[in-house]
Amino acid sequence: MNEAILFPGQGAQFPGMGRDWCETFPAARAVFDRADEALGFPLSEACAGDEVHRTDVAQPGILATSAAILSVLRERGLDTAAAPLCAGLSLGEYTALWCAGAFSLEDALRLVRLRGEAMQAASEATESGMTSLIGADEETARTLAAVGAEHGICQVANLNAPGQVVVSGENAALDAVEAAAREHGVKRALRLTVAGGFHSECMRPAADRLAAALEEVEIAAPVVPVVSNVTARPVEGPDEIRRNLTEQICAPVLWERSMRWAVDERGVTAFLEPGPGTVLSGLMRRIEKGATVRSAAEPADLDTA
Repeated sequence: MNEAILFPGQGAQFPGMGRDWCETFPAARAVFDRADEALGFPLSEACAGDEVHRTDVAQPGILATSAAILSVLRERGLDTAAAPLCAGLSLGEYTALWCAGAFSLEDALRLVRLRGEAMQAASEATESGMTSLIGADEETARTLAAVGAEHGICQVANLNAPGQVVVSGENAALDAVEAAAREHGVKRALRLTVAGGFHSECMRPAADRLAAALEEVEIAAPVVPVVSNVTARPVEGPDEIRRNLTEQICAPVLWERSMRWAVDERGVTAFLEPGPGTVLSGLMRRIEKGATVRSAAEPADLDTA
């Protein structure tokens, strides 16, 4: 297999996510059955309606959907152990680690359920959010984050692709960022519809809860390289996985750097995106025009994926 495997993060969810796979393939249905049992509530039902947009439902729901799709692809002969690398955007890093054998499916699901609950609680404790700076580069984003930081917590949260940068923090700080954006050459500053200031210090209580949970989970060394959001380099073993996943809650997502490492250092130019939506395909077109990304977002995609 010469394709790296990429997994989407929060924001890819939609009502009815995974249903078409479960109705068509018993292997996909089996994944959601395991998820329902591991979490102690019917995740498959929660994903059917608007409840899917809650952080504590979206995170395990996206992971379960990606795992269900991958189970079908594996059943059809996909050898994930032969992939050159795996990576996932924020939440998707947990799916990547599961795919690479670092977590059991049940532990991965329970971790992201707790992660979602902890992030939701932190969001409710601090009025915060995220703003996309359309057309901005990293230097401009850091300058604007410094402007915002004069009014509260504010930092660069996502470096997803050229012109696709997000800052995160307390609402008063984001107000200041948005007011100053145009004079710094930003085409548009768009407040995102999210529960809170993810990937900022607003999430510190969530990081502390997750750190404690990770200490209780058995983690193995990945069988294929998994590129960390925090370092844009492959993780080496269980201790580094725990450390990076804890830090990831408050640290910026270095997605563009991660994909540049895959292309420039590993020579990977072909990618597979099994999961809801095609967000990562769009980002890759911005990062490396010569790369190809095959999506497996719905059963009809099996003809190409």
